Amino acid sequence: MIVQVVNKSDFPLPQYETKGSAGMDVRADLKRYAIENNVISKSTFSSIGLKMEPFKVYVIPTGIFIGLPEGSQDVGYEAQIRPRSGLAAKYGITILNSPGTLDSDYRGELKIILMCLTEDGYHIKHGDRIAQIVIAQYLKAEWSPVSELDETVRGTGGFGHTGK
Repeated sequence: MIVQVVNKSDFPLPQYETKGSAGMDVRADLKRYAIENNVISKSTFSSIGLKMEPFKVYVIPTGIFIGLPEGSQDVGYEAQIRPRSGLAAKYGITILNSPGTLDSDYRGELKIILMCLTEDGYHIKHGDRIAQIVIAQYLKAEWSPVSELDETVRGTGGFGHTGK
């Protein structure tokens, strides 16, 4: 599948790191973050990073803008934004709306909603790989109103109903 992309960052486009990779790593564009948040001017930005405080939300720009195909009446496309497992396991870095979805008609910048879930916080540097993007196909549903649903073994059992 061909996906249109505009790259306003200092870094190469996201790419698959191995033949079997489902996701492409996305990098933090902290120059854009600094400018958007009046942290430091672009002309004085160097290798300064961002110290994430524990349990605070950060919206990190990537400099990437994508144009997914529209799809059809029955099938569509989305870009899913997912945490990187190494950052999650080692440093407690997560994406709050995981997986985040970029719809096929969105044309704004890809921004990553990050939080550090450890007491130590975390230091992100300009260009660090902070998330991954997966392009996915989905089926569009058509509702069929009914007065009641078919019975199943589980029935209306909710969270934890089937045990540990």
